[in-house]
Amino acid sequence: MKTTLKLSFLVLITILGISCNTKSQSHSEAIKVLTPTEFKQKSANQTIIDIRTPQEFSEGHIEGAVNINYYDSNFMDQMAKFDKNQPIFIYCRSGNRTTAASKKAADFGFTEIYDLEGGILYWMKNNNETVK
Repeated sequence: MKTTLKLSFLVLITILGISCNTKSQSHSEAIKVLTPTEFKQKSANQTIIDIRTPQEFSEGHIEGAVNINYYDSNFMDQMAKFDKNQPIFIYCRSGNRTTAASKKAADFGFTEIYDLEGGILYWMKNNNETVK
């Protein structure tokens, strides 16, 4: 009886471990963190999503970016309007929100997500322009 219980527990832990590993592997395959220089080069003529608040967005954003507030309750509904099989380029203020948003997007089925390292603060620190 004890052996059967131990074996069942071991199988359960193994299955949970595999499913968690598979999920994180899909995240790492779908999400790529880019330096500001890489982001600028690769995002030309692509979908750029600024996930900051509308107030933050109005203070300056990357040209061509669409503002989708990460804190809105319908954030993923707005993200769902984009083609999951096309690349999306996401950024926030410092990179913290982008990490969480990129994971949500990957879970939702987006296959190619580019995350701006350090957010717009690092973008500006590297002498890249913003528009208001």
